[in-house]
Amino acid sequence: MVLVQKWTAPYHVYLPNASSQVDVMHQLGWFRSGYNRRAPGCVIRSENVTETSTSSCQDRLGRRPFLAMGPAIAPLLLMTSQTPTSFAAENKKGFLPVTDKKDKYSFLYPFGWQEVVVEGEDKVYKDVIEPLESVSVNVIPSSKENIRDFGSPQQVAEILIKKFLASPSQKTKLIEASERDVDGKNYYTFEFIAQAPNYTRHALTVVCVGNGKFYTLTTGANERRWEKMKDRLHTVVDSFQIFDV
Repeated sequence: MVLVQKWTAPYHVYLPNASSQVDVMHQLGWFRSGYNRRAPGCVIRSENVTETSTSSCQDRLGRRPFLAMGPAIAPLLLMTSQTPTSFAAENKKGFLPVTDKKDKYSFLYPFGWQEVVVEGEDKVYKDVIEPLESVSVNVIPSSKENIRDFGSPQQVAEILIKKFLASPSQKTKLIEASERDVDGKNYYTFEFIAQAPNYTRHALTVVCVGNGKFYTLTTGANERRWEKMKDRLHTVVDSFQIFDV
């Protein structure tokens, strides 16, 4: 059984002001004329996220019985919740692979996270107890051929964080931005913090361009759980790849 549900999160997904979003994305060439415009990546608003919100989420979704059966049903999930092409993604203990043949990308996400539906996102997987632990993928058409066409890793990171990956009310800090090459394709990866009045999210994002598309994958966790989660989250962003079919 595929674990997909409409996500009623204990917080809202923030999408930037439509007019400013269109202006910036036109300037950067992130979509072609006539495309249904949306921002890359889902962003968490601060209004309703609290340290206690995790317990109510747990009560609604009943994750603990699911986790208790986790080792027994892992092989079944691999066979039923993924398409056959999902096995193209490299498997790793404690992670499940996802491959999107239509949009031509693949990545890994931590076992136990569930797929949810978020409007404007291509794919979202999240922990049902910790509301800030998630991974989202956004894909938009682009006329560019290489991520380098948008600028350096730091330049791209600063624009994305300021315009799309954090709400205007959040204080943000770019920690690091880097570039890697995989099979001749360039990827920018950056780490940042988004601070709201009642929580701080530590996040990782990887972006790349190929197949006429601009790809954005973002994952993260509450700052208080960063040390525990950072290795797993780095595995998620490092696993992200685009491919040609």
